[in-house]
Amino acid sequence: MNHPPKDVERLVADLFRRASGRLTAVLTRRFGPQHLSLAEDAVQDALMRALHTWPFSGVPDEPEGWLFRVAVNRGLDVLRHETLARDKLNLIARDDDLARRVPEPSIDDELAMMFMCCHPALPHAARIALTLKTVGGLSVDEIAAAFLSAPPTIAQRLVRAKAQIRDEKLPFEVPGPDELPERLSSVLDVIYLLFNEGYSAHGGENLTRAELCNEAIRLARLLLANPRTALPHVHALLALMLFHAARLPARTDAAGDMLLLSEQDRGRWDHAMTAEAFHHFEASFADAKTAVHVEAAIASVHAAAGPGVTDWPRICFMYDELMALKPTPIIALNRAVAIGMARGPDAGLRELEAISGEPQLANYHLLPAAQGAFWLRAGEGRKAAACYRQALAMNCTPPERRFLERQLACCAFVPADPISA
Repeated sequence: MNHPPKDVERLVADLFRRASGRLTAVLTRRFGPQHLSLAEDAVQDALMRALHTWPFSGVPDEPEGWLFRVAVNRGLDVLRHETLARDKLNLIARDDDLARRVPEPSIDDELAMMFMCCHPALPHAARIALTLKTVGGLSVDEIAAAFLSAPPTIAQRLVRAKAQIRDEKLPFEVPGPDELPERLSSVLDVIYLLFNEGYSAHGGENLTRAELCNEAIRLARLLLANPRTALPHVHALLALMLFHAARLPARTDAAGDMLLLSEQDRGRWDHAMTAEAFHHFEASFADAKTAVHVEAAIASVHAAAGPGVTDWPRICFMYDELMALKPTPIIALNRAVAIGMARGPDAGLRELEAISGEPQLANYHLLPAAQGAFWLRAGEGRKAAACYRQALAMNCTPPERRFLERQLACCAFVPADPISA
């Protein structure tokens, strides 16, 4: 039965998102990590062949199995022409099943791929790009758009990373107990950076990119599906991301403009996701308290609160704990905002003034934006307006700019009582 090309395109696109990372991981294990590019190309070739043949031959009963067989055969064809790979080819050829069946779902293969992509030997930016490309199935153009880079820059970054994996023989495996803590820390850093880019996009017309948040959550769930990596602090990170992701549907209005927490319709929050977040938060208690635990605890207070009844004194206490564990200028800024919400705008302004000399905050628009919000609450419209104009002179995304412009317009009227987004 023939299928319209558009229907096949949608099916293949869905398969690419769901299965390309797993198929690439399986082929990488079989062919060896030095042939990572070959594994990716073989899966890509299989998807392209599906686009060209399925509209006429019909969609197979097991489309993922079809893709796997085509990808395996494509990879074997290439290896047959690489004399240096003869020994590897003989090893593969002994597995008569390989080209005939889809492998059983193997979380270990995807985890091994994730740990290889996030190996500490690789540059930090390369870890993120490689994880998104090989595990997440994102294209070079999508990665470039997410991180405000040119596609050729991302492509070169990927080429260099794969060459380093090949030349340094970086392992395709879930590390043993001795290496696991350091290696897992690198993986969690990449996952959290990926989530943060989705939650507050650094470029483009949209405030958020839900697909990046969802991919970060999926990767954390993969870690929890394996006993070796199902550790309390992984539960803590997943809880933190779920608490925030549950708010995504309400963070913007119909026009895509940013809404403050106090303005959000909590009925639009994903309450099933919040419930799951509390489950993982409770599961994280078995571990020593880390910065991620405290961040998840802060998010849990916001999730549990009703409109206008946030326990700001409790959040201030938690930010004191967080500063002791992770004393960064950004956390100091968030702590100052919490203090202003708990003790009044004058207290918040004093805390913000105390950190205004931090180099990392010199061109950070949220510092003058926070000052503007507190001056507005204090009834000082002119001072608030000056702060908002300063923020608008700094780099910010279009949704953030529109928000700041709305706040600037409010400076001529009765001050509102804003709560940080």
